[in-house]
Amino acid sequence: MSRRAKRPARNSKLNRGAEKSLTMASEAMAVLRDYLDPATARARELSTRYLAPIATVISPLGFVLLGTAVLLWILGASFGWQEALLGAFMATVLLLASVGFVLGRNDFSVDLDLHRTRVAVGDRAVGAMQVANKASRSSAPVMMELPVGHGAAQFRIPRLEPQQTHEDLFTIPTQRRQVLDVGPVRSVRQDPFAILRRQVKWTESYELFIHPRTTALDGSSAGFIRDLEGMPTSDLSNSDVSFHALREYQSGDDRRHIHWKSTARTGELMVRQFEETRRSHLALSLSTNLDEYAEAHAEEDFELAISVAASIGQQAVAEQRKLAILTQQGPVRTGSGRQMMDGLTRIEAATGQRENLVDVVRHTAGTVPGASVIFFLTGTRTSAKSLREAWMHVPAGVRAIAIRCETGIEPSRSNIGELTVLSLGKLEELGVMLRKAVA
Repeated sequence: MSRRAKRPARNSKLNRGAEKSLTMASEAMAVLRDYLDPATARARELSTRYLAPIATVISPLGFVLLGTAVLLWILGASFGWQEALLGAFMATVLLLASVGFVLGRNDFSVDLDLHRTRVAVGDRAVGAMQVANKASRSSAPVMMELPVGHGAAQFRIPRLEPQQTHEDLFTIPTQRRQVLDVGPVRSVRQDPFAILRRQVKWTESYELFIHPRTTALDGSSAGFIRDLEGMPTSDLSNSDVSFHALREYQSGDDRRHIHWKSTARTGELMVRQFEETRRSHLALSLSTNLDEYAEAHAEEDFELAISVAASIGQQAVAEQRKLAILTQQGPVRTGSGRQMMDGLTRIEAATGQRENLVDVVRHTAGTVPGASVIFFLTGTRTSAKSLREAWMHVPAGVRAIAIRCETGIEPSRSNIGELTVLSLGKLEELGVMLRKAVA
Protein backbone atom coordinates (compact mmCIF):
# COMPACT_ATOMS: atom_id res chain seq x y z
CA MET A 1 0.00 0.00 0.00
CA SER A 2 2.84 2.37 0.85
CA ARG A 3 4.51 1.85 -2.55
CA ARG A 4 1.24 2.52 -4.32
CA ALA A 5 0.74 5.68 -2.31
CA LYS A 6 4.19 6.98 -3.28
CA ARG A 7 3.59 6.68 -7.02
CA PRO A 8 1.08 9.60 -7.27
CA ALA A 9 3.49 11.77 -5.32
CA ARG A 10 6.32 10.97 -7.75
CA ASN A 11 4.02 11.67 -10.71
CA SER A 12 2.99 15.01 -9.25
CA LYS A 13 6.65 15.98 -8.78
CA LEU A 14 7.40 15.04 -12.37
CA ASN A 15 4.44 17.11 -13.63
CA ARG A 16 5.55 20.12 -11.61
CA GLY A 17 9.08 19.71 -13.00
CA ALA A 18 7.79 19.55 -16.56
CA GLU A 19 5.63 22.59 -16.05
CA LYS A 20 8.57 24.49 -14.58
CA SER A 21 10.75 23.51 -17.54
CA LEU A 22 8.09 24.62 -20.02
CA THR A 23 7.71 27.94 -18.21
CA MET A 24 11.43 28.55 -18.30
CA ALA A 25 11.58 27.64 -21.98
CA SER A 26 8.72 29.99 -22.84
CA GLU A 27 10.36 32.79 -20.88
CA ALA A 28 13.62 32.17 -22.68
CA MET A 29 11.84 32.24 -26.05
CA ALA A 30 10.15 35.52 -25.09
CA VAL A 31 13.50 37.06 -24.14
CA LEU A 32 15.05 35.78 -27.37
CA ARG A 33 12.13 37.14 -29.38
CA ASP A 34 12.44 40.54 -27.72
CA TYR A 35 16.10 40.55 -28.70
CA LEU A 36 15.68 39.25 -32.25
CA ASP A 37 12.64 41.31 -33.32
CA PRO A 38 14.49 44.65 -33.36
CA ALA A 39 17.46 43.02 -35.06
CA THR A 40 15.21 41.43 -37.67
CA ALA A 41 13.43 44.72 -38.28
CA ARG A 42 16.77 46.50 -38.60
CA ALA A 43 18.06 43.89 -41.04
CA ARG A 44 14.89 44.19 -43.10
CA GLU A 45 15.23 47.97 -43.16
CA LEU A 46 18.86 47.79 -44.26
CA SER A 47 18.08 45.23 -46.97
CA THR A 48 15.24 47.40 -48.26
CA ARG A 49 17.46 50.48 -48.30
CA TYR A 50 20.62 49.01 -49.82
CA LEU A 51 19.93 45.59 -51.34
CA ALA A 52 16.59 46.32 -53.00
CA PRO A 53 18.02 49.06 -55.28
CA ILE A 54 20.82 46.69 -56.29
CA ALA A 55 18.34 43.92 -57.01
CA THR A 56 16.39 46.24 -59.30
CA VAL A 57 19.57 47.09 -61.24
CA ILE A 58 20.76 43.54 -61.81
CA SER A 59 18.84 41.71 -64.52
CA PRO A 60 18.07 37.96 -64.38
CA LEU A 61 21.00 37.40 -66.73
CA GLY A 62 23.18 39.41 -64.35
CA PHE A 63 22.19 37.21 -61.40
CA VAL A 64 23.02 34.10 -63.43
CA LEU A 65 26.40 35.55 -64.42
CA LEU A 66 27.17 36.59 -60.83
CA GLY A 67 26.27 33.16 -59.47
CA THR A 68 28.34 31.48 -62.17
CA ALA A 69 31.36 33.66 -61.37
CA VAL A 70 31.16 32.85 -57.64
CA LEU A 71 30.78 29.14 -58.32
CA LEU A 72 33.71 29.07 -60.75
CA TRP A 73 35.94 30.97 -58.32
CA ILE A 74 35.14 28.42 -55.59
CA LEU A 75 35.71 25.42 -57.86
CA GLY A 76 38.92 26.84 -59.29
CA ALA A 77 40.35 27.69 -55.88
CA SER A 78 39.30 24.35 -54.33
CA PHE A 79 40.41 21.97 -57.07
CA GLY A 80 42.97 24.07 -58.92
CA TRP A 81 41.03 24.01 -62.18
CA GLN A 82 42.59 26.57 -64.48
CA GLU A 83 39.61 26.50 -66.80
CA ALA A 84 37.26 27.38 -63.93
CA LEU A 85 39.54 30.21 -62.82
CA LEU A 86 39.71 31.55 -66.38
CA GLY A 87 35.90 31.44 -66.70
CA ALA A 88 35.50 33.15 -63.32
CA PHE A 89 37.94 35.86 -64.36
CA MET A 90 36.10 36.51 -67.63
CA ALA A 91 32.72 36.65 -65.88
CA THR A 92 34.10 39.06 -63.31
CA VAL A 93 35.59 41.30 -65.99
CA LEU A 94 32.24 41.30 -67.81
CA LEU A 95 30.39 42.26 -64.64
CA LEU A 96 32.84 45.06 -63.83
CA ALA A 97 32.69 46.38 -67.39
CA SER A 98 28.88 46.51 -67.29
CA VAL A 99 29.03 48.68 -64.16
CA GLY A 100 30.61 51.49 -66.15
CA PHE A 101 27.60 51.71 -68.44
CA VAL A 102 25.11 52.38 -65.61
CA LEU A 103 27.17 54.85 -63.61
CA GLY A 104 26.59 58.56 -64.01
CA ARG A 105 24.00 61.14 -63.16
CA ASN A 106 21.76 63.31 -65.32
CA ASP A 107 20.09 66.54 -64.37
CA PHE A 108 17.06 66.53 -66.61
CA SER A 109 13.74 68.31 -66.54
CA VAL A 110 11.17 66.07 -68.23
CA ASP A 111 7.64 67.16 -69.11
CA LEU A 112 5.03 64.67 -70.33
CA ASP A 113 2.01 66.27 -71.98
CA LEU A 114 -1.03 64.38 -73.28
CA HIS A 115 -3.08 66.55 -75.60
CA ARG A 116 -6.27 64.84 -74.40
CA THR A 117 -6.74 62.31 -71.64
CA ARG A 118 -10.10 61.19 -73.05
CA VAL A 119 -10.57 60.08 -76.64
CA ALA A 120 -12.95 57.80 -78.49
CA VAL A 121 -12.07 54.55 -80.20
CA GLY A 122 -10.41 55.37 -83.51
CA ASP A 123 -9.44 58.94 -82.57
CA ARG A 124 -5.82 60.04 -82.38
CA ALA A 125 -4.28 60.20 -78.91
CA VAL A 126 -1.31 62.53 -79.32
CA GLY A 127 1.27 63.49 -76.72
CA ALA A 128 4.63 65.17 -76.38
CA MET A 129 7.68 64.59 -74.22
CA GLN A 130 10.15 67.40 -73.59
CA VAL A 131 13.57 66.74 -72.08
CA ALA A 132 15.71 69.70 -70.98
CA ASN A 133 19.29 69.52 -69.74
CA LYS A 134 19.50 71.56 -66.53
CA ALA A 135 23.13 70.72 -65.84
CA SER A 136 26.06 73.05 -66.47
CA ARG A 137 27.74 70.52 -68.77
CA SER A 138 26.67 68.51 -71.77
CA SER A 139 24.69 65.35 -71.16
CA ALA A 140 25.49 62.01 -72.74
CA PRO A 141 22.94 60.36 -75.04
CA VAL A 142 20.32 58.47 -73.05
CA MET A 143 17.36 56.21 -73.71
CA MET A 144 13.95 57.27 -72.38
CA GLU A 145 11.11 54.80 -71.89
CA LEU A 146 7.42 55.66 -71.80
CA PRO A 147 5.23 52.81 -70.49
CA VAL A 148 1.86 52.65 -72.26
CA GLY A 149 -0.40 49.96 -70.84
CA HIS A 150 1.49 46.67 -70.94
CA GLY A 151 4.02 47.95 -73.47
CA ALA A 152 6.62 50.69 -73.57
CA ALA A 153 7.81 53.17 -76.19
CA GLN A 154 11.50 54.07 -76.41
CA PHE A 155 12.94 57.46 -77.34
CA ARG A 156 16.59 58.12 -78.09
CA ILE A 157 17.63 61.43 -76.53
CA PRO A 158 20.78 62.81 -78.18
CA ARG A 159 23.58 64.69 -76.47
CA LEU A 160 22.18 67.92 -75.06
CA GLU A 161 24.08 71.11 -74.38
CA PRO A 162 23.38 73.00 -71.14
CA GLN A 163 19.80 74.37 -71.11
CA GLN A 164 19.06 72.68 -74.44
CA THR A 165 15.65 71.06 -74.94
CA HIS A 166 14.67 68.06 -77.01
CA GLU A 167 11.05 67.25 -77.89
CA ASP A 168 9.51 64.03 -79.18
CA LEU A 169 5.92 63.62 -80.36
CA PHE A 170 4.11 60.30 -80.12
CA THR A 171 0.76 58.78 -81.01
CA ILE A 172 -0.99 56.12 -78.92
CA PRO A 173 -3.11 53.52 -80.76
CA THR A 174 -6.82 53.62 -79.88
CA GLN A 175 -8.23 50.56 -81.59
CA ARG A 176 -10.17 49.30 -78.57
CA ARG A 177 -12.00 50.64 -75.54
CA GLN A 178 -9.79 50.62 -72.44
CA VAL A 179 -8.09 52.66 -69.75
CA LEU A 180 -4.34 52.95 -70.36
CA ASP A 181 -1.72 53.92 -67.81
CA VAL A 182 0.69 56.27 -69.60
CA GLY A 183 4.00 56.90 -67.86
CA PRO A 184 5.95 57.54 -65.82
CA VAL A 185 8.79 58.59 -68.13
CA ARG A 186 12.05 56.97 -67.02
CA SER A 187 15.60 57.13 -68.26
CA VAL A 188 17.34 53.81 -68.84
CA ARG A 189 21.02 53.03 -68.67
CA GLN A 190 22.18 49.51 -69.48
CA ASP A 191 25.17 47.68 -70.89
CA PRO A 192 25.15 46.11 -74.37
CA PHE A 193 24.50 42.64 -72.90
CA ALA A 194 21.65 43.83 -70.62
CA ILE A 195 23.40 42.52 -67.52
CA LEU A 196 22.73 45.69 -65.55
CA ARG A 197 19.80 48.05 -66.08
CA ARG A 198 19.33 51.27 -64.16
CA GLN A 199 16.11 53.27 -64.32
CA VAL A 200 15.32 56.75 -63.02
CA LYS A 201 11.73 58.01 -62.90
CA TRP A 202 11.19 61.60 -64.08
CA THR A 203 7.40 62.12 -64.26
CA GLU A 204 4.15 60.82 -62.82
CA SER A 205 1.76 58.57 -64.71
CA TYR A 206 -1.54 59.51 -66.36
CA GLU A 207 -4.73 57.63 -67.17
CA LEU A 208 -5.83 57.72 -70.80
CA PHE A 209 -9.52 56.87 -71.25
CA ILE A 210 -10.37 55.44 -74.66
CA HIS A 211 -14.15 55.84 -74.67
CA PRO A 212 -16.48 53.59 -76.67
CA ARG A 213 -17.70 54.70 -80.07
CA THR A 214 -21.00 56.55 -80.15
CA THR A 215 -23.49 57.68 -82.74
CA ALA A 216 -25.70 60.75 -82.73
CA LEU A 217 -29.39 59.92 -82.40
CA ASP A 218 -30.50 63.25 -83.93
CA GLY A 219 -33.63 63.53 -81.85
CA SER A 220 -34.71 59.96 -82.51
CA SER A 221 -35.28 59.59 -78.80
CA ALA A 222 -38.33 61.84 -79.04
CA GLY A 223 -41.40 59.69 -78.56
CA PHE A 224 -40.16 57.39 -75.85
CA ILE A 225 -38.11 59.79 -73.72
CA ARG A 226 -40.86 61.83 -72.09
CA ASP A 227 -40.65 65.60 -72.07
CA LEU A 228 -41.03 67.73 -68.95
CA GLU A 229 -44.80 67.27 -68.91
CA GLY A 230 -44.17 63.60 -68.21
CA MET A 231 -46.49 60.70 -68.93
CA PRO A 232 -49.94 60.99 -67.33
CA THR A 233 -50.95 58.37 -64.79
CA SER A 234 -54.23 57.52 -63.08
CA ASP A 235 -52.97 58.94 -59.76
CA LEU A 236 -54.47 62.30 -58.78
CA SER A 237 -52.52 65.11 -57.18
CA ASN A 238 -53.23 68.50 -55.67
CA SER A 239 -50.25 70.10 -57.37
CA ASP A 240 -48.78 69.11 -60.74
CA VAL A 241 -48.67 70.11 -64.40
CA SER A 242 -51.48 68.17 -66.08
CA PHE A 243 -54.94 69.59 -65.20
CA HIS A 244 -57.62 66.97 -64.51
CA ALA A 245 -60.85 68.40 -62.99
CA LEU A 246 -62.43 70.64 -60.37
CA ARG A 247 -63.62 69.60 -56.92
CA GLU A 248 -64.88 71.20 -53.75
CA TYR A 249 -62.42 72.87 -51.45
CA GLN A 250 -61.27 70.82 -48.47
CA SER A 251 -59.43 71.92 -45.37
CA GLY A 252 -55.70 72.01 -46.07
CA ASP A 253 -55.91 72.61 -49.84
CA ASP A 254 -53.59 75.18 -51.34
CA ARG A 255 -55.57 78.38 -51.87
CA ARG A 256 -53.47 79.16 -54.93
CA HIS A 257 -55.37 76.41 -56.77
CA ILE A 258 -58.83 77.90 -56.09
CA HIS A 259 -60.75 78.38 -59.36
CA TRP A 260 -62.50 81.69 -58.68
CA LYS A 261 -64.77 81.69 -61.73
CA SER A 262 -66.28 78.34 -60.80
CA THR A 263 -66.48 79.47 -57.18
CA ALA A 264 -68.47 82.56 -58.20
CA ARG A 265 -70.78 80.45 -60.38
CA THR A 266 -71.51 77.70 -57.86
CA GLY A 267 -71.27 79.70 -54.67
CA GLU A 268 -68.83 77.17 -53.17
CA LEU A 269 -65.06 77.15 -53.13
CA MET A 270 -63.76 75.01 -56.01
CA VAL A 271 -60.12 73.95 -56.46
CA ARG A 272 -58.22 72.48 -59.38
CA GLN A 273 -57.16 68.82 -59.27
CA PHE A 274 -54.26 67.48 -61.33
CA GLU A 275 -52.94 64.21 -62.68
CA GLU A 276 -49.56 63.14 -61.44
CA THR A 277 -46.91 63.02 -64.12
CA ARG A 278 -43.89 60.77 -64.38
CA ARG A 279 -40.69 62.65 -65.08
CA SER A 280 -38.57 61.07 -67.77
CA HIS A 281 -35.97 58.83 -66.19
CA LEU A 282 -34.03 56.43 -68.40
CA ALA A 283 -32.65 53.20 -67.01
CA LEU A 284 -30.25 50.94 -68.93
CA SER A 285 -29.73 47.33 -67.91
CA LEU A 286 -26.47 46.25 -69.54
CA SER A 287 -25.47 42.60 -69.35
CA THR A 288 -21.72 41.96 -69.00
CA ASN A 289 -22.14 38.18 -69.19
CA LEU A 290 -20.42 37.07 -72.40
CA ASP A 291 -22.43 33.83 -72.37
CA GLU A 292 -25.41 35.90 -73.54
CA TYR A 293 -23.58 37.15 -76.65
CA ALA A 294 -22.86 35.27 -79.87
CA GLU A 295 -20.16 32.68 -79.20
CA ALA A 296 -18.18 33.41 -82.38
CA HIS A 297 -17.54 37.09 -81.61
CA ALA A 298 -18.87 37.70 -78.11
CA GLU A 299 -16.40 40.47 -77.28
CA GLU A 300 -17.23 42.42 -80.45
CA ASP A 301 -20.95 42.12 -79.71
CA PHE A 302 -20.38 43.30 -76.15
CA GLU A 303 -18.48 46.33 -77.44
CA LEU A 304 -21.47 47.07 -79.68
CA ALA A 305 -23.75 46.90 -76.64
CA ILE A 306 -21.42 49.28 -74.76
CA SER A 307 -21.54 51.72 -77.69
CA VAL A 308 -25.35 51.53 -77.75
CA ALA A 309 -25.48 52.31 -74.02
CA ALA A 310 -23.05 55.21 -74.48
CA SER A 311 -25.06 56.65 -77.40
CA ILE A 312 -28.37 56.51 -75.54
CA GLY A 313 -26.70 57.87 -72.42
CA GLN A 314 -25.18 60.81 -74.28
CA GLN A 315 -28.57 61.67 -75.78
CA ALA A 316 -30.15 61.57 -72.32
CA VAL A 317 -27.43 63.79 -70.86
CA ALA A 318 -27.76 66.25 -73.76
CA GLU A 319 -31.52 66.49 -73.12
CA GLN A 320 -30.89 66.79 -69.36
CA ARG A 321 -32.78 63.61 -68.54
CA LYS A 322 -32.25 61.49 -65.48
CA LEU A 323 -30.15 58.46 -66.30
CA ALA A 324 -29.24 55.23 -64.56
CA ILE A 325 -27.00 52.47 -65.93
CA LEU A 326 -26.66 49.17 -64.10
CA THR A 327 -24.66 46.01 -64.83
CA GLN A 328 -23.74 42.83 -62.99
CA GLN A 329 -20.79 44.78 -61.59
CA GLY A 330 -23.02 47.46 -60.09
CA PRO A 331 -24.19 50.93 -61.12
CA VAL A 332 -22.28 53.25 -63.41
CA ARG A 333 -21.84 56.83 -62.25
CA THR A 334 -23.96 59.11 -64.42
CA GLY A 335 -23.60 62.46 -62.66
CA SER A 336 -22.19 63.93 -65.87
CA GLY A 337 -21.43 62.84 -69.39
CA ARG A 338 -17.74 62.44 -68.58
CA GLN A 339 -18.45 60.28 -65.53
CA MET A 340 -20.78 58.11 -67.58
CA MET A 341 -18.27 57.59 -70.38
CA ASP A 342 -15.45 56.91 -67.93
CA GLY A 343 -17.59 54.36 -66.12
CA LEU A 344 -18.54 52.59 -69.35
CA THR A 345 -14.87 52.54 -70.35
CA ARG A 346 -13.92 50.69 -67.16
CA ILE A 347 -16.55 47.95 -67.58
CA GLU A 348 -15.18 44.50 -68.33
CA ALA A 349 -17.16 41.48 -69.49
CA ALA A 350 -16.55 37.89 -68.46
CA THR A 351 -17.89 34.41 -69.08
CA GLY A 352 -19.38 32.08 -66.52
CA GLN A 353 -21.09 34.78 -64.45
CA ARG A 354 -23.91 33.70 -62.17
CA GLU A 355 -26.09 36.70 -62.90
CA ASN A 356 -27.67 37.24 -66.28
CA LEU A 357 -29.88 39.86 -67.89
CA VAL A 358 -32.89 38.88 -65.79
CA ASP A 359 -30.97 39.59 -62.58
CA VAL A 360 -29.78 42.97 -63.86
CA VAL A 361 -33.30 44.02 -64.88
CA ARG A 362 -34.69 42.89 -61.52
CA HIS A 363 -32.07 44.97 -59.73
CA THR A 364 -32.71 47.94 -62.03
CA ALA A 365 -36.46 47.86 -61.40
CA GLY A 366 -35.84 47.84 -57.65
CA THR A 367 -33.15 50.53 -57.74
CA VAL A 368 -34.86 52.93 -60.18
CA PRO A 369 -38.56 52.78 -59.28
CA GLY A 370 -39.34 56.06 -61.05
CA ALA A 371 -38.00 55.02 -64.46
CA SER A 372 -40.17 55.84 -67.47
CA VAL A 373 -38.15 53.78 -69.97
CA ILE A 374 -35.95 50.74 -69.32
CA PHE A 375 -33.58 49.41 -71.97
CA PHE A 376 -32.35 45.82 -71.94
CA LEU A 377 -28.91 45.62 -73.61
CA THR A 378 -27.75 42.09 -74.28
CA GLY A 379 -26.65 39.64 -76.99
CA THR A 380 -28.53 37.37 -79.35
CA ARG A 381 -27.98 34.29 -77.17
CA THR A 382 -30.47 35.68 -74.68
CA SER A 383 -33.59 33.66 -75.38
CA ALA A 384 -37.12 34.99 -75.78
CA LYS A 385 -38.02 33.22 -72.54
CA SER A 386 -35.32 35.15 -70.67
CA LEU A 387 -36.45 38.43 -72.23
CA ARG A 388 -40.04 37.71 -71.19
CA GLU A 389 -38.90 36.82 -67.68
CA ALA A 390 -36.91 40.04 -67.47
CA TRP A 391 -39.89 42.05 -68.72
CA MET A 392 -42.05 40.60 -65.94
CA HIS A 393 -39.95 42.56 -63.43
CA VAL A 394 -40.68 45.89 -65.14
CA PRO A 395 -43.34 47.91 -63.26
CA ALA A 396 -46.65 48.52 -64.99
CA GLY A 397 -46.76 51.65 -67.12
CA VAL A 398 -43.01 51.67 -67.79
CA ARG A 399 -41.91 51.35 -71.40
CA ALA A 400 -39.42 48.50 -71.96
CA ILE A 401 -37.19 48.10 -75.03
CA ALA A 402 -34.74 45.24 -75.48
CA ILE A 403 -31.78 45.67 -77.84
CA ARG A 404 -30.00 42.46 -78.84
CA CYS A 405 -26.56 43.12 -80.33
CA GLU A 406 -24.72 40.91 -82.80
CA THR A 407 -22.18 42.29 -85.25
CA GLY A 408 -23.23 41.96 -88.88
CA ILE A 409 -26.85 40.81 -88.51
CA GLU A 410 -29.72 42.46 -90.33
CA PRO A 411 -31.68 44.88 -88.15
CA SER A 412 -35.15 43.72 -87.14
CA ARG A 413 -38.00 44.57 -84.78
CA SER A 414 -40.36 42.23 -82.94
CA ASN A 415 -42.58 42.20 -79.87
CA ILE A 416 -42.89 39.90 -76.88
CA GLY A 417 -46.11 41.06 -75.29
CA GLU A 418 -45.61 44.76 -74.60
CA LEU A 419 -41.82 44.39 -74.80
CA THR A 420 -40.28 45.81 -77.98
CA VAL A 421 -37.27 43.74 -79.12
CA LEU A 422 -34.73 45.29 -81.50
CA SER A 423 -31.91 43.30 -83.13
CA LEU A 424 -28.94 45.47 -84.06
CA GLY A 425 -25.91 44.65 -86.21
CA LYS A 426 -24.30 48.09 -86.64
CA LEU A 427 -24.08 51.08 -84.33
CA GLU A 428 -25.06 53.43 -87.16
CA GLU A 429 -28.47 51.71 -87.37
CA LEU A 430 -29.39 52.60 -83.79
CA GLY A 431 -31.22 55.85 -84.61
CA VAL A 432 -33.33 54.22 -87.33
CA MET A 433 -34.24 51.28 -85.10
CA LEU A 434 -35.25 53.53 -82.21
CA ARG A 435 -37.55 55.50 -84.52
CA LYS A 436 -39.13 52.20 -85.56
CA ALA A 437 -39.58 51.26 -81.93
CA VAL A 438 -41.88 54.23 -81.31
CA ALA A 439 -43.60 54.19 -84.66
